[in-house]
Amino acid sequence: MMSSHHLFWFFVLSVSYLAALASPALLFQGFNWESWKKEGGWYNSLKNSVPDLANAGITHVWLPPPSQSAAQQGYMPGRLYDLGASSYGNQDELKHLIDAFHQRGIKCLADIVINHRTAEKKDGRGIWCIFEGGTPDDRLDWGPSFICRDDTEYSDGTGNPDTGEDFKPAPDIDHLNPKVQKELSDWMNWLKRDIGFDGWRFDFVKGYAPSITKIYMDQTSPNFAVGEKWDDLSYGQDGELNPNQDAHRRALADWVNAAGGAVTAFDFTTKGILQAAVEGELWRLKDSNGKPPGLIGLQPGSAVTFIDNHDTGSTQKLWPFPSDKVMQGYAYILTHPGVPSIFYDHFFDWGLKEEIGKLTAIRARNGINEKSSVKILAFDPDLYVAAIDDGVIMKIGAKYEVGGLVPPNYQIATSGQDYCVWEKK
Repeated sequence: MMSSHHLFWFFVLSVSYLAALASPALLFQGFNWESWKKEGGWYNSLKNSVPDLANAGITHVWLPPPSQSAAQQGYMPGRLYDLGASSYGNQDELKHLIDAFHQRGIKCLADIVINHRTAEKKDGRGIWCIFEGGTPDDRLDWGPSFICRDDTEYSDGTGNPDTGEDFKPAPDIDHLNPKVQKELSDWMNWLKRDIGFDGWRFDFVKGYAPSITKIYMDQTSPNFAVGEKWDDLSYGQDGELNPNQDAHRRALADWVNAAGGAVTAFDFTTKGILQAAVEGELWRLKDSNGKPPGLIGLQPGSAVTFIDNHDTGSTQKLWPFPSDKVMQGYAYILTHPGVPSIFYDHFFDWGLKEEIGKLTAIRARNGINEKSSVKILAFDPDLYVAAIDDGVIMKIGAKYEVGGLVPPNYQIATSGQDYCVWEKK
């Protein structure tokens, strides 16, 4: 029987172990649009960043699509089992990288690109529609009947209709085909079992019905998963962002719920509103119910907030956050509910590691999580102030004076250009 002394330490270790298990998720995107060009390989390069990410409290890192691809970035995959032909490095280098993250308690998400697929060769019609799985056997070796029948450029007309939007550059895969569902699930489970991945980032989920995402979630049981459902926000005739984006965030919540509720979604609503708000329109950051106006104000446990990614920012800049206001953005998402995601470029290339690290430390220290409460105290054009849970108050905006909104028993925990965060003493 354990002595009381040993029981005490067993209890302390058990509690600390459970606390480590239960630490709220904090995501990091571990690549950008140009990472595949890295000399010596991206996987090998990123391994050097593991200590910095562990110190910043990152719990999950999102890695690029791992398979052979017709496009260097990985988003036009073909031989899905062939991880040796990736521009980011080979299979062993990927496994070593994942192992390095695991040694520091960080889980790894694979970028799952399954809406479409590039073919290995042409069929008798001269059309690129013969797929090769990347193994000596016939796993994922498909023909034109595995393509959605309405994708007429590639299909032979025998597949099921597409359940989502068409992706023009490559054949859309028929996810209603039971063999597709089984073989893709087997591949994803192989990524977990043999390669070491813990979860998924689903690419272009608009390309197939949310019920399909639910099938892959159910068949693979990821530790964490997030879907990319990127729809345009609502704009007025003057080209200005409409103040009310309820339909946009409702569509995100509806997708999550139709996909079974276990998967999360990138909060594109919050990104769009926040990047407009920091341009002297901070009144946008409160909805008609007094809550945050993005998905985090509707279904925060399902939201992954972010400032930029490899599409919106990086060298593509398809929808970039104002570059001089990025830290205001992080001050917002790292103190607010949802699961925040930090972008590689901002953390490392922009030299914001220390500033962002102070915010992640405040988040961890105060137990701010995906379902934390937000009380909005000010929402003027040049000042937004909010109290989070019972221990943190934050402000963003050019206005310096916050009046009596911060009680005397709070002290500044960190501050920077047009942002400040206070903690209860």
